[in-house]
Amino acid sequence: MCDVGVRPPVNERVEILRNGAHLDLAGVEDLAGKEYGRGPDLGKALGGRDLSRPVVLLAHQAVFADEAARHGVDLQLSGHTHGGQMLPLTAITELVNPVGSGLGRVDGTKVYVTNGAGFFGPPVRVGAPADITLLELRSPRGG
Repeated sequence: MCDVGVRPPVNERVEILRNGAHLDLAGVEDLAGKEYGRGPDLGKALGGRDLSRPVVLLAHQAVFADEAARHGVDLQLSGHTHGGQMLPLTAITELVNPVGSGLGRVDGTKVYVTNGAGFFGPPVRVGAPADITLLELRSPRGG
């Protein structure tokens, strides 16, 4: 395994200050971690935070968006779906996820799901192009 010097937040939060603007960046364990006793814990990740600051949540699965919305998350960033990858999976992905690909909203929380650059199973994509997303966040106060 290669160490690139990045430590993702797992059931925790980091406070970021840049150009006078504050942002909380939180991350939760993958839902599959539950079977190993390490599931997502949004209460732990967001507990004690300053509610006046916006919070971005990193959650592998988009299905976590309902719980994120209940905790007042402003933006959830996810992947996992591969955009469905190909028919009929694209239709199934849209049915089982609140957002299957791209930007959506769940109970007031914005959710962005990237198709990613990889694939699951056969190395085929039809109607769900691979993508690598670059997001630029700006303070609503112009900071």
